[in-house]
Amino acid sequence: MSEVLLPGSTVGMLGGGQLGRMFALSARILGYKIVVLEPDPHSPAGQVADVHIKAAYDDELALKEFGTSCDVVTTEFENIPAHVLNLLSDYCPVRPRAFAVEKAQDRMVEKAFIKECGLLPVPYAEIHSEADFKQALQEVQLPAILKTSRLGYDGKGQVLVQSKDDLATAFASVDKVACVLEQRIDLQLEISVVLARNVSGESQCFPVGENIHQEGILYQSIVPARVDKGIAEAAQVAAQRIADKLDYVGVMAVEFFVTKQGGLLVNEMAPRTHNSGHYTQDACVTSQFEQQVRMVCNLPFGDTRLLSPVVMTNLLGDVWGDSQPNWDLLLSDPSSKLHLYGKQEARIGRKMGHFNTLSDDVMAAKQIADKIMQGLTPC
Repeated sequence: MSEVLLPGSTVGMLGGGQLGRMFALSARILGYKIVVLEPDPHSPAGQVADVHIKAAYDDELALKEFGTSCDVVTTEFENIPAHVLNLLSDYCPVRPRAFAVEKAQDRMVEKAFIKECGLLPVPYAEIHSEADFKQALQEVQLPAILKTSRLGYDGKGQVLVQSKDDLATAFASVDKVACVLEQRIDLQLEISVVLARNVSGESQCFPVGENIHQEGILYQSIVPARVDKGIAEAAQVAAQRIADKLDYVGVMAVEFFVTKQGGLLVNEMAPRTHNSGHYTQDACVTSQFEQQVRMVCNLPFGDTRLLSPVVMTNLLGDVWGDSQPNWDLLLSDPSSKLHLYGKQEARIGRKMGHFNTLSDDVMAAKQIADKIMQGLTPC
């Protein structure tokens, strides 16, 4: 039986972005000490940590200092090298472990793993060189999307392929690195499941969210999702199957495509808290960040009940323009809750914050959120 880490213990966070920040704030409310390892001296998570170790993720001396000062370590993003997590596990428990994180670092590995779970990924073909084009185009119908196998997120490393000629141009545009060619799906909608799994192998899901993207970046999450109850339950079962196969400990998310024919395809998994789970901060009994603290510290589950329909809306740097957004408009709406990430510079496409809009009716919440977004950008 793993040790229960009670308030007063020290939790380490690898990564200093907004997910690490919101985790750290939740942990501190519960009485835990937080150590962040992150090279950026102005990182959002570092700003609220008890200790901020400003070093590269592969700095062995810093990793030793980090690991020996923590009772448990977790991570806020999936691109930490597996050997770093394995090294840290010599000093304290690492949750999730390297095996689980590694599966999400490469699209080819991830899709093969999804198949091993008995689930369906989006139809795809692997491309390592131009020699793979012919076979790929036989396996995948056009239009399709060429995605780099590693390091792509929020629409980065993704190129639309409409014709055979487009494929060569797209492959060259990503410097001919290993890629997957994914069939473009005729979608009904996209949904995601955020779940938590404990040291004993038990798991609980948050309510299923419906996700709307703009230019490859999440714009809104609508909860409860406007989807058939059977599809929502199937997505939760599938996500739990993935977590079990990974022997996962912590909070993770699995994104799905729902086809117009009612099929359910696994898009990708994220071994961490997730943008589409931010609604839990204001609309659930327990947020995804508190739940992550509970899982890595081997505490009981918090209640995942949805208290109110909600729409989460991302705030990108685009909203800032040359000045500050019209915060008066958002803050004057009593049904909306603002969360800013403490980032020093607003840039186009950069996630700067989000707000949750609550209402008795989810479509009423969406109308309010959309109206706020229309008025936020300074004139």
